[in-house]
Amino acid sequence: MMQFIKTIARLLIISGFPIFASAQSTFLPQGSKFEHFLDRMEILQQRDSALNITTDKPISRRSAVRIAELADSLYHFYPYDDIYHISPVDRQNLQSLLMNNAEWVSGSKDSFASRHPWWNTFYKDKANFYEVNEKDFFLAVNPVIQQTQSVETGNKSRVFLNSKGLTIRGLIAGKLGFSAYLTDNQERGPQYVMDRIAQFNAVPGAGYYKPFKQTGVDYYDNRASIYFNAWKYFDFQFGYDKNFIGNGYRSLFLSDYAAPYLFLKFNLRVWKLNYQNIFMELISQHLLGDYQYPKKYATIHHLTVNATPWLTLGLYENIVFSRPDHYDFTYLNPVIFLPSAQQQNGSPDKTTVGFDFKANVGHATQFYGQLLINEFVLREIRHYSRGWWGNKQGLQLGVKYIDAFGVKNLDLQAETNIVRPYTYQHDDSVANYSHYNQQLAHPLGANFAEFIAIAHYQPAYKWTLEGKIIYYKQGLDSAGVNFGSNVLENYTTRPRDYGFSIGSGIPVNCVNISGLVSYEWKENLSLDLSIQYRKFTANDPAGVYQNGSSTLFTAGVRLNMFRRQYDY
Repeated sequence: MMQFIKTIARLLIISGFPIFASAQSTFLPQGSKFEHFLDRMEILQQRDSALNITTDKPISRRSAVRIAELADSLYHFYPYDDIYHISPVDRQNLQSLLMNNAEWVSGSKDSFASRHPWWNTFYKDKANFYEVNEKDFFLAVNPVIQQTQSVETGNKSRVFLNSKGLTIRGLIAGKLGFSAYLTDNQERGPQYVMDRIAQFNAVPGAGYYKPFKQTGVDYYDNRASIYFNAWKYFDFQFGYDKNFIGNGYRSLFLSDYAAPYLFLKFNLRVWKLNYQNIFMELISQHLLGDYQYPKKYATIHHLTVNATPWLTLGLYENIVFSRPDHYDFTYLNPVIFLPSAQQQNGSPDKTTVGFDFKANVGHATQFYGQLLINEFVLREIRHYSRGWWGNKQGLQLGVKYIDAFGVKNLDLQAETNIVRPYTYQHDDSVANYSHYNQQLAHPLGANFAEFIAIAHYQPAYKWTLEGKIIYYKQGLDSAGVNFGSNVLENYTTRPRDYGFSIGSGIPVNCVNISGLVSYEWKENLSLDLSIQYRKFTANDPAGVYQNGSSTLFTAGVRLNMFRRQYDY
């Protein structure tokens, strides 16, 4: 870590921090309720290419406010134009977004004030437990709570989640932004989640953990960042957190499934271009215990261009590497083509490239997708049916339909994700596309085809209904033989070179159906009721993978926190 921090310090000095620093926004938290609203506004009203911001997440609070204020101004300027019409529910969502990001609101903030603040000190504004908003200092402090209790059929153990902590964000002298999210968690998930924890020695989405009451886990989820801006067009973030690249429910490039990690992020936004660089320090594959876990590094480049007001095209590349005695400065070059750079080093590292797109059509529909390429040999592509192991590619295609069939705030989404075997593996146990024994992209790893359907309905501002169907088929390892699904395996242990297709190995099928009713009782305080049915079947004569089904009934309360889901 010290080596990485020294490297970052040099970069900050070179970039001119803090001499040229100016106001920089913090970001919306993971799973923010406003991401869906911003998606709707982009599809419905998108006209300004500078506001096309929802592909790279988390989303800047400043940019979110800018979208909301633009949507509001267009609505009032064109009150009879259906394109710019905002439903009553969306108007309340818009007001809530502004209230929760008051430091960037340019208009009146009088409506944000609470009618009954606590002792004239706490909850003076509806959104924040404690807030300071002075000329050169903004601070917001909020408690974070999630308590859920579940009953799982066929499971005698109590299923629960107990999370508590606080979140802080602020801005100093209009120059330096900062944020922190600090929670302590005790959890016993559904049985298939606990089996996954045992398999990978990792809690999904979390880092270091300890056993809790024999069958549960105890872990911290702590994240923090500082933010600054340089030379008008460049934004910087140095933090310990997560990132997400894509427009879908899943991402084949980089998702927020894995644990938080240390990173430095550069973002350039100019003309119709947005160019993001992420330099990451990751934890290599390891066993449980108290010792110095091995480190590795990754570099990610993602360039998007707004080709038209309705079409965005993207180019993605990444590299994962480790050096025993130094950090490889070759990969600090922000404009170099990473696969070419690693070839100059002797091709020791894991590289992937990809393309993505997003098309907003007819003010009601968005088509999106990703194409991931880890290896591309034309003669093998031409003879794809032979199933060469090195055909390591992934494809995502999806569509969103807002205000479906004329019903306001009924939004539908359909998505398919297909990833070939061995796509995220490498020829050693270090440079695979993982962090803290978890997949950095899709939760399933590779060698799968997945289909997702989501219906999201907000009949009133405080009420949210959601239904979700996830189905996938996958090929798992057979009798210890590597068939390419587990990203932690070494692809040199494959059983052959040809004859691989989606489902090679032990074929399994899984359907995960869930329904949610959520009521936001007070600002950022939600009461949730959900039901989930999961059925897993495996064609495994050896009986290593057990067939089974279960239903999970859950009741919970959340305050300033994303909802924990088990959707795989």
